[in-house]
Amino acid sequence: MKFWLGLILGALILGAIVFLSGCDSGGERKEIDLSARISNADLRKLAQAKKDVDVLWFGFDLRAGPKEDARQYIPFLKYLQRSTGYRFNLRFTPKGGSIANELGRGVVQFAAVGAGTYILAHAKYGVIPVVRGLNSQGKAQYRSVIVVRPDSPIRKIEDLRGRNFAFGSITSTQGYLIPGIILLKHGITLRDLGSYRFTGSHRNCAKAVISHRFDACGMQDTMGKKLAKEGLLRIIYTSKPYPSSGIAANRDVPSVVLSRVKQALLDFQPKGRDAAGLYNWDKTEMPRGFIEAHDGDYAELRKWAKKLGYIPDINPETVP
Repeated sequence: MKFWLGLILGALILGAIVFLSGCDSGGERKEIDLSARISNADLRKLAQAKKDVDVLWFGFDLRAGPKEDARQYIPFLKYLQRSTGYRFNLRFTPKGGSIANELGRGVVQFAAVGAGTYILAHAKYGVIPVVRGLNSQGKAQYRSVIVVRPDSPIRKIEDLRGRNFAFGSITSTQGYLIPGIILLKHGITLRDLGSYRFTGSHRNCAKAVISHRFDACGMQDTMGKKLAKEGLLRIIYTSKPYPSSGIAANRDVPSVVLSRVKQALLDFQPKGRDAAGLYNWDKTEMPRGFIEAHDGDYAELRKWAKKLGYIPDINPETVP
């Protein structure tokens, strides 16, 4: 981003030179106070631009846990840094905070988010979809699974009526929105459950069932399958595929920056050229890289989200 700041400063300097050269060479030479020709407002804008240029903040929806997620994203951000020339910092959303709000309000410029978080942030702030992740089969989709303990008498979704159910994060697509769709399609609302709780992450959701605190949970299919293979959980239902997690941008990110970052994401080859240095990238929701994302990809999920009260039916907020 330093290049476009340089263009602004260069244009100001060039303007001053042209002005000076246009003076009558035979007349009295005038002294020009350049500081008087740049308003305080312009100087503040330049200072803010420099600040924005120096660091791009990257946030994320919590998946496994803060430490594990950070280990995965930090090498990935180093790739983006090498590919774009911009410096990226990873930001942890504070407890009780929302990555949808942080992305919408410009606390972070980019974020790895699930479809549900994107839908919410787009509805409220007009955030921009950039790319969607490709799963291990090379498809830009994912599923949720409903899991129980291996010895549980629960065999089908209808058996969950009156049971204690754990979700992941309240903003999670695979951990809340899709499981909510599954339950509703089988005639079960939250009121029909014995109790329910948002545990904050897929890993916490699984632990809540394994530890006998809850009877079942809805979670990420990749992690659910792994835990089922290890004999810790049993899958009783797998959802249809929905648009995968991806990366979204704050709507005020300069177009030249957005374009350069998007191209770097589309060029990302985690199974080939860019594999060196990555940490457990095959366990993420984008193990084979990315494809371009469009808002229309989320039309079906958006309808369900409104039906379930996941998002309000509002116009994008005007963000100062």
